[in-house]
Parts: sequence; structure tokens; C-alpha cells
Amino acid sequence: MSARNWTTEQRQRQGASIHAWGPWNHSTGPRTAEGKAIASRNGWKGGTREMLRELSRALAAQREVLDTQ
Repeated sequence: MSARNWTTEQRQRQGASIHAWGPWNHSTGPRTAEGKAIASRNGWKGGTREMLRELSRALAAQREVLDTQ
């Protein structure tokens, strides 16, 4: 599927229409606890956090061993 080829006039008319509509004024973000939980994971890249938690636990265990010596 090819991209639409907008004329300058169409682009200006569309821009004016969107500006008049102002969808950014109606955006509220998540409202429910479920929606907020989903949105809180937006930056998650898949496994990175769990890997960091495991590394943190391993380092804590090493510190504990070193502190007991």
C-alpha cells in the first residue's frame, strides 16, 4: 500500500481541521486501575528489569559474603 500524496491545500485544510478539533485537549490518559497498570509498563523492553533485579540480588549476596569475612 502506497502512502497518500497530499497536496499543499489538502495538508493545510487537514491541519486546520485538526487544530480546530484539538484532540490533545480531550486526552485524559488511563482512568481505571487496570489501565494505569498497563500504562505503567509502556517503557518495559522485555526482560531488562528482571535481569537487573537478578543482578542486584547477586550483588547483594556477594556483599553479604564479603561482609561476613
